[in-house]
Amino acid sequence: MKRLVRASLLSAALAVLASASSLSFAQATPPSDAWPQRPIRMVVPFPPGGGTDAVARALGQKLASRLGTPVVIDNKPGASTIIGTEAVVRAEPDGYTLLVSGSTSYTVNPALRSKLPYNPATDLVPVATVARAPLVLVVSANAPYKDLNALIAAAKAAPKGIHYATFGSGSGPHLAGALLEQAASIQLQDVPYRGSSQSLMALIGGEIQLGIDTVAAAAPQVKAGKLRALAIAGKSRSSMLPGVPTVAELKLPDAVFDAWYAIAAPAKTPQPVIRKLVAEVEAVTRDSGMQEQMRAQGMEPVHLGPVATRAVIDDEVGRYRALAHRAKIVVE
Repeated sequence: MKRLVRASLLSAALAVLASASSLSFAQATPPSDAWPQRPIRMVVPFPPGGGTDAVARALGQKLASRLGTPVVIDNKPGASTIIGTEAVVRAEPDGYTLLVSGSTSYTVNPALRSKLPYNPATDLVPVATVARAPLVLVVSANAPYKDLNALIAAAKAAPKGIHYATFGSGSGPHLAGALLEQAASIQLQDVPYRGSSQSLMALIGGEIQLGIDTVAAAAPQVKAGKLRALAIAGKSRSSMLPGVPTVAELKLPDAVFDAWYAIAAPAKTPQPVIRKLVAEVEAVTRDSGMQEQMRAQGMEPVHLGPVATRAVIDDEVGRYRALAHRAKIVVE
């Protein structure tokens, strides 16, 4: 009998402790409609100083002001953005860990890599696309190609004779070059470089014949008269090089390649948090000061909500996967 009483008392005590623990946890974890109540971590899967980092810091500063809580930028570069993206996917889905990255994380990696430690389509919830970073096709100012048609004619006359710079297999310039090849029925030779400064100097020095780089990186050399811009690879012209036509305007719509930046949250983040985040990010991207800041860095400010961003992701994954198959692009 005494043992039974002791067991009952022990069970009751454990129940009280469990109840207290649950109450304590509930009090420590605020309801989603009260978000945010502590600092937000914004993961950037690139080193500090690049385009993605600049977008995240501008976005984080504006969001912090509107939400009344610090937004901390956490740079986690490596493995073609996989390290940083996985950190967000594995984070608690409470709205306090977000991803800001380029299309590499959302479309290029899932299209070109057969093995990823996550599935962006199901493990991330898109919040918004906030900017585009158009690529531009450039040649040396001393090159004989006065326009894109002249370069295409030269490529047709000498297959693989025109060498262009990439940042490695599966990089933005590599995909843009492969799209141009297929759209214009030409064959180019890709040459990998470590970054823009190295590849643009090689182009100016005559080591290669074509550069495909961000407008932000190439525009200063174009304006200095060292490079000639032939076309913008994106869907719309660049405000930094307004006189340069797009590949679509030049009757090559299948050569369009748009680099862009988006913000996302881990899957299963509460819907009230997502709705508030969507509204706040939209307000920030429509801010004129934010838009001017983007343009000054060679980017084009845009706003696409969750549905439109998901549609772009789905379209590009299918498009790039087909491109990789046709062009035999393999990324391990």
